[in-house]
Amino acid sequence: MFKKFLFTSFLILSSLITIYPSKKENTNFLDYCYSLEKIISRNTVEKNKNLSKNFRPLAKDIALFGTKKTKGTFANKIIDQYKNSKKLFIITFVPNKIYCLAGYWIEEVSPGKFESIFYEKTKQKINEYKNTKKEVDKFIKEINLEYKSIKKEINDFF
Repeated sequence: MFKKFLFTSFLILSSLITIYPSKKENTNFLDYCYSLEKIISRNTVEKNKNLSKNFRPLAKDIALFGTKKTKGTFANKIIDQYKNSKKLFIITFVPNKIYCLAGYWIEEVSPGKFESIFYEKTKQKINEYKNTKKEVDKFIKEINLEYKSIKKEINDFF
């Protein structure tokens, strides 16, 4: 009797876990990456206290427009990049939908978790680009100085 109850509870709970994201986000069944994108964009706008009350609806519309355009492909690309960077069999073996489902529930339980991760990674990339730009600018200045000194030597020679 207890085994039947446990088995029934397991089936109901697993059904709830897998169906809830699609129903709540109004997406196709098993389209967890799209559901993940929708909840991340919604939580980002709702959690951001810096947005004015007038701008908040516009930001929601922009986020909704962006998620409608990508429909989960952005989340899939991020997961694929992560899989390619790790090169571990267990990570590459698990389908992207499982990662998206887990990500959805993490974002549902702890709103803003992925926003902070994306923010840190984006900030890191921007700093890398800034450093690269500084190095390129320094290199160009050195080339200009070399050019000016060569030009001066040529002018002095003639």
